[in-house]
Amino acid sequence: MAVKLPTDAQLGDVAERLGFHLDDAAIASFKGLMSAYVDSYNAVDLMPDALPEVTYPRTPGVRPAPADNPLNAWYVKSTVAGSGSGKLAGKTVVLKDNVMLAGVPMMNGSSTLEGYVPDVDATIVTRMLDAGATIVGKAHCECFCMSGGSHTGAQGPVLNPHDPTRSAGGSSSGSAALVAAGEVDMAIGGDQGGSIRMPSAFCGTVGMKPTHGLVPYTGVVPIEIYIDHTGPMTATVADNALMLEVLAGPDGFDSRQFDCTVTPYTPAIGKDVSGMKVAILTEGFGHPQSMPEVDAKVRAAADRLAGLGVTVEEVSIPMHLDAMHIWAPIGLQGLTQTMMLGDGYGTSRQDLYVTSFMDFHRGWRNRADELSETLKLAMLFAQFADDVHGKRFYGKAVNLSLKLRAAYDAVLSGYDALLMPTVPMVATKLPAPGAPREEIVARAFDMLPNTAPFDISHHPALTVPCGLVEDLPVGLQLVGKLWDEATLYALGAAFEASGDWKTF
Repeated sequence: MAVKLPTDAQLGDVAERLGFHLDDAAIASFKGLMSAYVDSYNAVDLMPDALPEVTYPRTPGVRPAPADNPLNAWYVKSTVAGSGSGKLAGKTVVLKDNVMLAGVPMMNGSSTLEGYVPDVDATIVTRMLDAGATIVGKAHCECFCMSGGSHTGAQGPVLNPHDPTRSAGGSSSGSAALVAAGEVDMAIGGDQGGSIRMPSAFCGTVGMKPTHGLVPYTGVVPIEIYIDHTGPMTATVADNALMLEVLAGPDGFDSRQFDCTVTPYTPAIGKDVSGMKVAILTEGFGHPQSMPEVDAKVRAAADRLAGLGVTVEEVSIPMHLDAMHIWAPIGLQGLTQTMMLGDGYGTSRQDLYVTSFMDFHRGWRNRADELSETLKLAMLFAQFADDVHGKRFYGKAVNLSLKLRAAYDAVLSGYDALLMPTVPMVATKLPAPGAPREEIVARAFDMLPNTAPFDISHHPALTVPCGLVEDLPVGLQLVGKLWDEATLYALGAAFEASGDWKTF
């Protein structure tokens, strides 16, 4: 990929876009001064890249036939056998298709990425394989993960295993559906606005969004560094805790990871929760889109915890209702600048950059019409905001997120967890083919008000199934102190052990 000096016309165009007014002589002068830069770029191009070694053999990814993919939840099936011993020995794992698995295709739900094959394993992939897991493929996800529904992926909608006319949730749609259907033991999801917890709630699985930075994001396609999370999705709380023990901890690459506090999580399973204190968050209920039956089911779950000896009290955090407003500039401008205009990574941070992905992904600019309506909407407004207002709203929103974190921390200083519905409703109907853009967008974002706040506050949040409404799962969300996933597992496991959630 040899770098050459720009032509006079190319340099003139660059100058104009940067607001410089250069005459022909100035352009020629600047071009002459650039020779050393060209030499440096070409020297870098000739140096071998510093990527971690890929150690476990694997089969190429093959897209299963429709008969073997009834929920459209698989993107490709592959087999990567791990070490054969360790905490995850005997466990099968599917990866959300934004997680890099060397030699196996990855499209992140978008036709613009179809054909890309990573040349590196994500850190979490290596950790699971070292722990004995067998990775069995990639799960279909939403187009660049920009949807809480399961209808924007380029390979078509992912179907809910409880009702194929309903959404499986998103953006980790295939991951939740495959765990709920019993096709895999465990899955990896990603969470920037709730994308682990929302599909887990819709499908009836256990999902953990860990504290920001606890699990390394290296080798997972970034959306926005401030809200990027990855974590476990499982059928049981015990498996979730086990998986997090394998995933957690710094890897030396991911700049999201600082001051990580890593503890064993499996000892929390079976722990006596009597004497713990849980705060029901008033503002987590009664949203405009809330189903009263869902709110009632989650309040009944709180009563069940009280029956286990947990002190349950109601608290108010008014700023919770502002959280979606605060999330918007971070999510919209951040994803546009980093994931799209930044070729997946952006600049100015110490991370492991997968340059093969950057090279392939930048081609979206020639195929932008193929992106989902949800991503187009986000990018259009973000670029407008950037053109008119610059980055001030992004910066102010990050500042306000610290105030939001402090509001949650103030309550959590006296309680072990906050409690609320994971999502305000059960799984919604999938939009019909040809549905209007307004419906497509509504079904992608109407379930976020209790999940997105904790992506910007960075608190750990666990969802566990807590009953059925209209024969569809309801999710109970428990939110804990920073780095205190263990307490959430103790409470979640105690609730899980108190009775079959499907008959609750």
